[in-house]
This record gives sequence, C-alpha cells and structure tokens, in this order.
Amino acid sequence: MSTITCWENSKKAAKEADLRKTEEQLEKKKAEYGEKVKNKVALIHKQAEEKRATIQAKRGEEILKAGEVAAKYRATGYMPKKFLGCF
Repeated sequence: MSTITCWENSKKAAKEADLRKTEEQLEKKKAEYGEKVKNKVALIHKQAEEKRATIQAKRGEEILKAGEVAAKYRATGYMPKKFLGCF
C-alpha cells in the first residue's frame, strides 16, 4: 500500500514539475512577445513623428513660397490670371 502511495506521489510531483516548467516557458514567451509589441508600437510612433515633421517642413516651405510669390506680385503690381478666372 505504501509503495503505491509513494509511486503516486512521485508521479504527481513529476507532473507538477512539468506543469511549472511549461508555465515558466509560457510566461517567458509572453514577456518576449509583449516586448516585441512594445518595440513595434514605439517604431510606429517614431515613424509617425518623422512623417509629421516632414509634412510640417513641406508646409512651411509652401507657405514661404506663397509669401514670396505674393510679395513678387505686390512689388510688380501684376495680377495673376487665375485670380480673375471666374469672370
């Protein structure tokens, strides 16, 4: 009777050790995957910031160019033909 109990306890202990090992592996994989996702989110944020900066720089250039063209028209007194295109 005691040998059966001893056998049962050893088998239970072995299976519980396997369960703990598997749980630890899953936790490790979960942590690694979470880190990968965080890195991807950070990369996306960085790319978005770069795109925003590029668009903002282009917009600033367009505003400067429009200002220069307007100053040129004001200085020469010339009216662009597109301005009165609806008449």
